Amino acid sequence: MQPTANNAPRPAAASIARFLAISGKRHLFLTGGRGAGKTTLLKELLPLLCPAPVPGICTRAVRGEGVDLVEVPSGRITRVGVFDPALPGPENRMRPVPGAFAKAGVRALDACMESPCPWAFVDEVGYLESQDTAYQNALLRLLEQKRVAAVLRSQDLPFLNALKARPDAWVVDLDRPFGKIGCVIMASGLGRRFGGGKLLASLGGRPLIDRVLDATEQGFSRRVVVTRDAGVEALCLARGVPCLRHDLPLRSDTVRLGLDALTGEVSLDACVFFPGDQPLVSSETVQTLLLAAAHTPTAIWRLGYGQQAGAPVCFPRALFKELRALPAGRGGGAVMAAHPELVRVLPALSPAELRDVDTPADLAELEALL
Repeated sequence: MQPTANNAPRPAAASIARFLAISGKRHLFLTGGRGAGKTTLLKELLPLLCPAPVPGICTRAVRGEGVDLVEVPSGRITRVGVFDPALPGPENRMRPVPGAFAKAGVRALDACMESPCPWAFVDEVGYLESQDTAYQNALLRLLEQKRVAAVLRSQDLPFLNALKARPDAWVVDLDRPFGKIGCVIMASGLGRRFGGGKLLASLGGRPLIDRVLDATEQGFSRRVVVTRDAGVEALCLARGVPCLRHDLPLRSDTVRLGLDALTGEVSLDACVFFPGDQPLVSSETVQTLLLAAAHTPTAIWRLGYGQQAGAPVCFPRALFKELRALPAGRGGGAVMAAHPELVRVLPALSPAELRDVDTPADLAELEALL
């Protein structure tokens, strides 16, 4: 996961494509400020969305001169904007070339509609395009006939706002792709069936919990490990990961302590509870879970595979009060049971992502999977 220019973590293309496939949305719009990586991400996404070459439009700025529209795949280039130093800066200093979008832009969009490819792309839609009604209408026709992946400038303009408000489009804001989501790593189990020391046992030459820390490294606003193990605490401190060590006995204690540690002075949109002994969950899956939670902020999202539902689980802020008041010894499953209508399942990449470690035999099986 690469950071954007404003230091927000940029989601992986694979995670975006993965959630789009289960979101029910027809179109994908990327937005965000300058330097957010919108064009780079779009290029990475296109082969994941469609194996065939995707037709579309690129616009490129020539510093101090103008903006060109490039038709793909023909490569035909048309100047659609001219630099005007008299305009106030620093961004919108281009004047549209009269009729350029109505001619070249509409022609390119019509070619996309005639292509056998089910997808088309537009990089980008901004204030120049927003001033040409013929081009806007052609783009709206394209949205009815094809699936469209587009880059939208982060500007408050009527046409851009209307595109972002479409119910059939998923808008990913690269300035805030994941919202404010916390992570509680549940590491308080005594591991009696394992014989003790489970989370520090070696898996692939590294402590088991180290892999969970890797998977949850980026994307969360805040993160804390809740444990009763001094060795786990030392490992977390060495990695600079916040850790809360306690001596309370119940699973409900771990949930409450972790949630309180994250939300004491911070308002979170949601919180993910991640078992410390589930080491094969990939960072891609974690990112996809975060995207899902940000897109549907009232849902409970959990990882699953086939008929098996498991963890990690993401709970929305509206359920924090219930999580803090869990019956003694119960976990988040009690809240899910009370709100089955809110539960959504994110398909895991493989059943291995749901595997946890209870015994030495479990650890040996995961070692073989690695």
